[in-house]
Amino acid sequence: MKQWYESLFDNYAFQYDREVFTRGTLGECDFIEKEILFDKKVRILDIGCGTGRHSIELTRRGYRVTGVDLSESLLNRAKEKAQEESLVIDFQQQDAREMSFRNEFDVAIMLCEGAFSLMETDEMNFRILQNAAHALKDNGKLIFTTLNGLFPLFHSVKDFMDANQGEGKAVPENITFDLMTFREHNTLLVKDDAGNEKQLECNERYYAPPEITWLLKSLDFKKIDIFGAKLGAFSRSDRLTTEDFEMLVVAQK
Repeated sequence: MKQWYESLFDNYAFQYDREVFTRGTLGECDFIEKEILFDKKVRILDIGCGTGRHSIELTRRGYRVTGVDLSESLLNRAKEKAQEESLVIDFQQQDAREMSFRNEFDVAIMLCEGAFSLMETDEMNFRILQNAAHALKDNGKLIFTTLNGLFPLFHSVKDFMDANQGEGKAVPENITFDLMTFREHNTLLVKDDAGNEKQLECNERYYAPPEITWLLKSLDFKKIDIFGAKLGAFSRSDRLTTEDFEMLVVAQK
């Protein structure tokens, strides 16, 4: 039986690129460039690359990128977009829980809940972090965003979702947050690229900052910094607060 995130992305590539959360690509890539000191020699792994928006933008800027995603539909669209610009990008269909890269990349990115936090168990989410760590060289850097567990302790997730629908096509309903598991459950109403309507029962894991720190330390990351994550405006000066729906994590081995 397919999980909700597999069913969602079966035929959703064009709709995905219309979602409001895809609009921060340029600023997010600006931040990545600063973190890698504009060194064009670094190899970048984009985990949960989707339709390739970060992979493509970073390749435009002269970096070598490998993008992996579980969805064949999203990857096909990523390849089409890259081909339209004559960009050479190594897109691979892989499950982030099963990646076998070892000491190959200087930096790995997982942005906008790319794979991590979508999985149905904490163990699966941990395997994704573990495989990202294995893919990095010594001194490698992991940059990712995840849902901020502090936010729903002070705010209604439903009110936030209602206020941030924008022009996106995915509409969550029946939103609840479980304090014992830090998981949000919702019914997602979507229309795919063919116009077919789907109703999906979703759940995503929110993480408290100390959890992320502990998980990464257990994977031998030496330096771990956590910030607020503003769409398209990542910054080390953005201190994480209860107002941030997402947090930005930068960890170095």
